[in-house]
Amino acid sequence: MSRFTLPRDIYFGKGALETLKTLQGKRAILVLGGGSMKKFGFVDKVLEYLKEAGIETTLFENVEPDPSVETVMKGAQAMTDFQPDWIIAMGGGSPIDAAKAMWAFYEYPETTFEELIIPFNFPTLRKKANFLAIPSTSGTATEVTAFSVITDYEKGIKYPLADFNITPDVAIVDPTLAESMPKHLTAYTGMDALTHAIEAYVSTLHNTFTDPLALKAISIVNTDLLKSYDGDTKSREEMHYGQCLAGMAFSNALLGIVHSMAHKTGAVFSTGHITHGLANAMYLPYVIKYNAKLPEVAARYAEIANSIGITGTVDESVQKLCDKIVELNNYMGIPNTLKEFGILEDEFKEKISSISENAVGDACTGSNPRPIDAATMEKLFTCIYYGNPVEF
Repeated sequence: MSRFTLPRDIYFGKGALETLKTLQGKRAILVLGGGSMKKFGFVDKVLEYLKEAGIETTLFENVEPDPSVETVMKGAQAMTDFQPDWIIAMGGGSPIDAAKAMWAFYEYPETTFEELIIPFNFPTLRKKANFLAIPSTSGTATEVTAFSVITDYEKGIKYPLADFNITPDVAIVDPTLAESMPKHLTAYTGMDALTHAIEAYVSTLHNTFTDPLALKAISIVNTDLLKSYDGDTKSREEMHYGQCLAGMAFSNALLGIVHSMAHKTGAVFSTGHITHGLANAMYLPYVIKYNAKLPEVAARYAEIANSIGITGTVDESVQKLCDKIVELNNYMGIPNTLKEFGILEDEFKEKISSISENAVGDACTGSNPRPIDAATMEKLFTCIYYGNPVEF
């Protein structure tokens, strides 16, 4: 038996934010990232709509990119103090992911982070509050997923939290919020969405319900990402919907080792943080080559390639799909190797063994279509560092 879970309600289209006027409740906490939502007037709109709904609202602000365990605990305390019956998270993936984890600690103060990082081990939520998510970026799709990523900076590790309990109750997908994304963020989030869709399509848990969502998302990225990157507002809107479709797919089919590797390298190198979407974009072609060594998986990648007009034999289609991803990276200024990104060789060699072990232990590894061990993971990371072909 399989399961397919989405938010109960998804409101989408320009002006969908006004749905907040109809929300029923007494108190809401609005979880935010940096200042962009305030700068562009969206926070004022949310507060106005919630006031019209008769809901008292307080703010929890300044959730950092790649939110920390410490921020989660501070937010949970703020919720405990205010006692909201709605948790509303608005912004990029970071405030929404953080709010999901805060939610668990608000409802179950005695739980531990170590318990929550065990996949599908959350306690039953919605005892105190429901959850509403409003994305402002077009990539993570956390507004429709059963996932959250929280960073332990002391250990230098990102932990993906996974449980259907943290799938939001309501998602408001209003493309107006995404129109102000800077170009680099448009690039990274767009490639994150593409990775979600591709990994979902080849996952060991892909199914009849997730496949069409993944293929449609890939089609949208293929048609609209570069135009969105260049500032076309209609394509920005389409990408906002496409990333949401990708999220619906991977939330139910799960992901693979592109994400395992990105989770375990984002915060570990001293030469600079590797943004999640950028890491996915960089690693994706190498992982496709690794997974495609299995003929049945290569055939799935060829289906993806054929769906966006790439033709040829299975092997040719897989190669052209990888070439397409590299072309997207090159157009948007995304590096294709860790060395090009700027990671120092000595530090890479020093840390690669522990990074590889952590990546194999990541929650996303289990649904990757081809098994991998730590030694093989180290070989794959080495290919990505130097740009070497994957021949194993």
